[in-house]
Parts: sequence; C-alpha cells; structure tokens
Amino acid sequence: MTRTFAALAALVALSACGQKAELTPVAGQSLPPKPFGAEVQPDARDLLELDTQAAPDRSVELRTRSEEREDDPFDLPPEEDDDPA
Repeated sequence: MTRTFAALAALVALSACGQKAELTPVAGQSLPPKPFGAEVQPDARDLLELDTQAAPDRSVELRTRSEEREDDPFDLPPEEDDDPA
C-alpha cells in the first residue's frame, strides 16, 4: 500500500514537470535590456532560442569512397627532449 502511494505520488510529481505555460519574468523583475542595435525588445520565447553557432546543424553526408587527406601544416611530430632529466 505504501509503495503504491509512493509510486502514485512520484507519477503525479513527474507529470507536473511537463507542464507548458508562457514564460514570464518573476514578480518585480523584468526581461534583460534590449540588445544594442535591436529594433524591438525580444520576449522570453525569443531569448530561449539558440542561435546557429550554439546548436549547429549536423552534417549527415556519408563518405562513399576513400579520399586522400590534404596536408595539414599543424600536424607536427612531438618535440624530442634532448635533456633526459
């Protein structure tokens, strides 16, 4: 009986986490100031959107055949240490 009640309470608590409502600032607070150069003040939904650099699109292009790699000028061998301290 106790386990059933605990499981039911956990399900009710988890169902409240999925609640969707319009986001609004906390009472007495306001949204951040308008960005420099912006014509309109972004609302909460605009502020939550990720820009392209924060969440880039994945490249799903598959290689169909082997290709030679271009020379990488930064692919240097490790430096050898002359002093075996």
